[in-house]
Amino acid sequence: MARVANVNIPDDKRIVIALGYIYGIGRSLSQKILKASGISENTRTKELTEAQLDLIRNEVAKVKVEGDLRRIVLTNIRRLKEVGSYRGTRHAKHLPVRGQRTKTNSRTVRGNVRKTTTSGRGAAAQKT
Repeated sequence: MARVANVNIPDDKRIVIALGYIYGIGRSLSQKILKASGISENTRTKELTEAQLDLIRNEVAKVKVEGDLRRIVLTNIRRLKEVGSYRGTRHAKHLPVRGQRTKTNSRTVRGNVRKTTTSGRGAAAQKT
C-alpha cells in the first residue's frame, strides 16, 4: 500500500479516488493535485512509481490535511462555544447546526438515540 500524509491509500483504486481517503482531500482537490503532478486520473495506485508518489506527496504537503485540519476544525468549534453563538450552543447540545429540522431526521447528529415508548403488554410484563 502507498502511504501519503501518513495514510495508507488503497492499491486497486484509481489514484483520483484513492487520494480521497486522506482527511481534507475531496474529488476536486485530488484532481488539482494530480494535474499539478502531471499524473493521469485513471492510473491505479499500484501502477505509480516511487517518483510519482513523491510528486503527489509534495503537492499534498502544500495543503492542510489530516491532524492539522482536524485541529483547526476543533478550535473553530471550541471558539464558537466560548463566544456563545447560536452555532456554538447547537454544537454543545449535539443538535443540527445548519438549520435542519429536528422533529425527524436528526439521528446522525444525536448519535442514533431512539426513544421508544413501552407498550401496555411490555409494562405489565416488567412488573411481574
